[in-house]
Amino acid sequence: MRSSKAAVALIGLALLGVYAFSIPAYAQARKVVFVAAPKDHGVPGRHEYEKDLRVLAYCLEHSSNLTGITTKVYVGKAPGIDELKDAAVIVVHGDGDRSANEHNPLFPANATTDHGKYSPETTAYLKDFDELMKKGVGLVVFHYTTEIENETARQYYMDWVGGYYASEPGVRNNPVDQWTMTLQNEGHPVLRGVHPWNYKEEIFTKFQLSQSPQLTPLIVATPDVAKFGPRVASWAYQRKEGGRGFVFGGMDMHSNLLLEDPRRVLLNGIVWAARMEVPAGGVASTVSEDVMK
Repeated sequence: MRSSKAAVALIGLALLGVYAFSIPAYAQARKVVFVAAPKDHGVPGRHEYEKDLRVLAYCLEHSSNLTGITTKVYVGKAPGIDELKDAAVIVVHGDGDRSANEHNPLFPANATTDHGKYSPETTAYLKDFDELMKKGVGLVVFHYTTEIENETARQYYMDWVGGYYASEPGVRNNPVDQWTMTLQNEGHPVLRGVHPWNYKEEIFTKFQLSQSPQLTPLIVATPDVAKFGPRVASWAYQRKEGGRGFVFGGMDMHSNLLLEDPRRVLLNGIVWAARMEVPAGGVASTVSEDVMK
């Protein structure tokens, strides 16, 4: 009898092993990879890419209603593909590609290209990165990182996150202002536990967005002083292959991470893009001044 029970147990373990190996890598992964550009411009407290991401990494690892998440923060150029293969989601925060003196972790400066093609090395890297997206790895992009001029990069952003910011000469669509943030599609998991808010920030809003139903607007931003009306400042994107993208046009001023609602929507967006369950009341987090340093 004992031998029969042991045999059944061994068969069960073997089946569990087969099942585990059959689960796609993105479904097993609970690793969040953050990639920050170095701080290359702006006064202290603004465009603090590394500090911003380290705060979010801390919040995910110390949240009282999340378990099993690990984080890794890189600064500079995005790491090699082998470093990203076990990620559930990649979070990128840095500059656009318009200036050779600034740093976008994914895309070289547009001024160094023919505005469409990249070097063979960059082309190969982006192709491999695109394969990760097609396999279900999530991508989260914040603030200035959304501003892309190279046509190849724009197409990648459309595929990966459903949109990008396109600047207009002489027109300022991302002023530092007092912004009123209102919610759309409030049943979406990214907005769990999030309430409308108002704060001083620089927010990118004039995006070129996919018209596909795969894109869900989440937050509409209205500046108090600037002369334009409400515009989409954040959205979620469900790729056809199964992967997810999340974009938030704010996150310039480092001190705003002390505010619960903007911090929660960022954390919820990362968790959702990683294909994890967003807790019912949103990701719980506490941030002190020491964590912000």
